[in-house]
Amino acid sequence: MDEVDDALVRLLAERFRITHKIGVFKAENDLPPVDLVRQHQQVGGWRELAEAEGLDPDFCERFLHFVMDEVIRNHWRIAEAVSEFSIEHEVHRNDERS
Repeated sequence: MDEVDDALVRLLAERFRITHKIGVFKAENDLPPVDLVRQHQQVGGWRELAEAEGLDPDFCERFLHFVMDEVIRNHWRIAEAVSEFSIEHEVHRNDERS
């Protein structure tokens, strides 16, 4: 059982590494941190997969929303950091021109 729990943690870590890169891409390309259309589409797939695997679809949806909420919070943090960097960079460039 410990191996399965360890695998879950490793999968979550991998998911967050990937979604961090996605968050950076979104921020650098001025894309919104949240894609509600995609999120809605994912929910249906999760529920179907949960049922196929013999799991409670409501539980799986709650769990995956919990994970996605953290991803979205991270994407907002990344967007804010990129925005602050851009503003500071522009201010610095303007100071150099003066």
